[in-house]
Amino acid sequence: MTTGEKILHGGGYLIEDAAAGTVFTPEDFTDEQLQLADTTDQFLREKVLPHVEKLENHDFDLMVKLLRQSGELGLLMIDAPEEYGGLDLPKTTSMLAAEKASIYGGFSVAYTAHSGIGTLPLVYYGTKEQKERYLGKIITGEWMAAYCLTEPDSGSDALGAKATAVLTPDGKHYLLNGTKQFVTNGSFADLYTVFAKIDRKHFTAFLIERTFEGVTPGPQEKKLGIRGSSTTSLILEDAKVPVENVLGEIGKGHKIAFNVLNVGRLKLGACVTGGGKFAFAEGVRYANLRKQFGVTIGTFGAIREKIADTAAALFASESLVYRVAGMIDDRLAAVPKGIPDYYDAYQRGIEDYSIECAVAKVFCSDVLAQVTDEVVQIFGGYGYTQEYPAERFYRDERINRIFEGTNEINRMLIPGTILRRAIKGEIPLQEEVMKAVGRLSAAAGEAPSGPFGAEKALLRNLKDAFLVLAGAAVQRFGAKMKDEQETLIALADVAIGVFAIESAVLRAEKIAASGRDDQAGGIPAGRGTRPSLAVGNAIKAELAAAAVKAFTFPASEAAVSAARRAAFYVGEGNTLQMLLSGIRRATRYDASGLLDAKRKLAAAALESERYPL
Repeated sequence: MTTGEKILHGGGYLIEDAAAGTVFTPEDFTDEQLQLADTTDQFLREKVLPHVEKLENHDFDLMVKLLRQSGELGLLMIDAPEEYGGLDLPKTTSMLAAEKASIYGGFSVAYTAHSGIGTLPLVYYGTKEQKERYLGKIITGEWMAAYCLTEPDSGSDALGAKATAVLTPDGKHYLLNGTKQFVTNGSFADLYTVFAKIDRKHFTAFLIERTFEGVTPGPQEKKLGIRGSSTTSLILEDAKVPVENVLGEIGKGHKIAFNVLNVGRLKLGACVTGGGKFAFAEGVRYANLRKQFGVTIGTFGAIREKIADTAAALFASESLVYRVAGMIDDRLAAVPKGIPDYYDAYQRGIEDYSIECAVAKVFCSDVLAQVTDEVVQIFGGYGYTQEYPAERFYRDERINRIFEGTNEINRMLIPGTILRRAIKGEIPLQEEVMKAVGRLSAAAGEAPSGPFGAEKALLRNLKDAFLVLAGAAVQRFGAKMKDEQETLIALADVAIGVFAIESAVLRAEKIAASGRDDQAGGIPAGRGTRPSLAVGNAIKAELAAAAVKAFTFPASEAAVSAARRAAFYVGEGNTLQMLLSGIRRATRYDASGLLDAKRKLAAAALESERYPL
């Protein structure tokens, strides 16, 4: 970020416009970050992929061995503090490692469950003694970690958990009873972060060793996908847990659960982006090999359009997830290390972007669904067989729209959080709604001149549409707004579309600017692309612009459809007609050159046989 640039707070993107030079993009990775990425990628391709069949058949001893080997490479200590042997690297680095570890779904889930939600509760909320006892073992891979929140009768309603904790008469232990469900790494974890209610009311987190009395992992779940990962229940029968293993404050377990999930959602966004790139490359390679009617199917326009559409969606997914990671890094960089309440301030910094983390989870997992579906289609009948990997990609993808909070829950969280922050005065929603009403009511202006002018005009109008619709929804439903799920989801789809389109545009704009600066012999101001990556940027800038065009057209159509849906939910009579008129007039997008853009993207992908950007 350039000196003096204001940090855009969570949800602020719906009100303010970010400058391209202030966002982090994949072109900003340092040599050290790229080296770590190469190390991770090489490890997965050489050590993990050759053993997929064994892992798919539940060879969890092998999975543990591989996880420990990743620990030897430093891949389990990225987010851990240096004073306990960790690397304490930026979130952009953490996301990059997660992306590269995701070319096999089973390993990706086990790895991120351990290094993410399995480790971070201890990092963020553990006492000095707890960290000294456990953290070194966890980040080296000596011990495996797991996170236990879900129960048979409480999934999305995590606070409805029925697991109980009762203090023993001598005050030295808690006895925990209950069952945790869908525990990743459940069969082999050595340390579990478990949530239970003390005296049936105080929702609290505990650190529980597998060897504690009364702790029993359940049988393996028989799953549709991610079969290489261990998923079990965890049965607690008077599990005897020392009082010193209470994690965080008694009754504040919800803070741990939800704050850690924010990072988990962002990391999932990175994981599914990496999985999507890998699946995409397999599909493109097959399109270059498979012949029908005497030619390879990659020469057919119908196949090329699928390739172009998925490449463009991946560009948006990649741009979005690293933009959010960069926003968090900027915020955390302002927290002085060594202050007594460092991790409290650290968590507040992450929580500030809970909206964007939810956006990343929903959008990126939806993109992976699109990619894997089209890859199966490219493979045709063979895509439906286990002889080729497309079938596994398709199965493995499905869970990503369920765990870390279902996409429906996360969609409702986005506008819900915006409205709660508005009530607290953290977002000037009412004032901005009035401005947006004025802009939508005014005569349509000319699109901004220069590159991406049409997209920027669209974004401004979509932001206004969201604000006006949110205001109309609050006016109609008032305090009951939190229960209007259909409306919340429609508003979320507008907000998600805005962030995705804007992230793609800002990245493409930044690539174009860095290319011009490179040709002039200079480096872009602020957070600019490294000189080594600016070589050949003219070609990359063309592909990025093509990706923006190819993505913005369907994304704008989806956002406008969601806005219209919301209008019918919240408006009646004249109000409805005003809303529909404003949406219709303000959200026209000129997609001239769309076919050429798609053909350019498809040609680049087929030539390189990979994601082209």
